[in-house]
Amino acid sequence: MAGIEINDFSSPDEVRRPDPTVAVEVVKMEAGEIGRYTFQPGWRWTEHIKPVVGGTACQTEHVGYLVSGRMGIETADGTLAEVHAGSVYHIDPGHDGWVIGEEPVVVIEFQGAHSYAKTQV
Repeated sequence: MAGIEINDFSSPDEVRRPDPTVAVEVVKMEAGEIGRYTFQPGWRWTEHIKPVVGGTACQTEHVGYLVSGRMGIETADGTLAEVHAGSVYHIDPGHDGWVIGEEPVVVIEFQGAHSYAKTQV
């Protein structure tokens, strides 16, 4: 198929489970990688991803769409935001994030999937 490329999350190219509260599924495309992240209630970056990647805050730049659930975000300067189902977002590096409520958060990320939640070497 000239000019058309299709991949599918039913068989992701890579799956990362750095903690029982998160799954990162990645599909690879010629133009880049797209991620589907699922965060369970109780998940928080500083508690569940920081031990895997190190640092004091998430250093991934995120561009995505929140499919379901609600997520809280706090930037290094203390700015707070809530992302909810249907929101499209851009989050600069240097933040914390967490699930709000009892519904899992599912996001589709168009930027950041190549490195999110990977163990730093």
